[in-house]
Amino acid sequence: MDSGPVNVEFVFSGRSNVGKSTVFSQLFGVEVRKGKKPGTTISPNFFRYRDFLATDLPGFGYIRGVSKRFSERVKDFIVRYIEENSDRIWAGVVVIDSKSFREVVERWESRGHIPVDVEMVDFLKDLDIEVFVCANKMDRVDNAKAALGYISEKTGVPECRIIPSIARDGDVAGLKSALRNFLSERGRPDLLGAFK
Repeated sequence: MDSGPVNVEFVFSGRSNVGKSTVFSQLFGVEVRKGKKPGTTISPNFFRYRDFLATDLPGFGYIRGVSKRFSERVKDFIVRYIEENSDRIWAGVVVIDSKSFREVVERWESRGHIPVDVEMVDFLKDLDIEVFVCANKMDRVDNAKAALGYISEKTGVPECRIIPSIARDGDVAGLKSALRNFLSERGRPDLLGAFK
């Protein structure tokens, strides 16, 4: 494990059961701890490379069989973690389930609420953190172009930053390329070795 200060961090966030930890594992070639059922862990997973840290945050949102109090505790932890480390967090990757995204957004909006995925994107933007949306489970979507356009419209993230993936099949090449390019553009090509 590398020691010394962390100067660059990428955080990975998303609702429970969207494949966030699988995306993280595929990008960095590491096994990550998972709770016995979705959404039951509050501890993040970390991957360190030189002065770079990748952080797989706990899943947020409604989880069947878990108390609302626990869900709120997880959300508070995530918000606090990001706020306290925002000076070193260069990018936030919000992982979504491409197939259920529209249904989740419409359900939340019908109740007059901001969908949690959209709320997370806005929170990261408010802290001047660059946002990428990993549209996972893209193989379950009928019309990929329409789905990506809808995700961009609802999150306010440009389509070039909405990256499709099928993490369980190992297909995270688009996201890996986008994050590597981002590091190079920010003057840190020495960190490209972090990616598997």
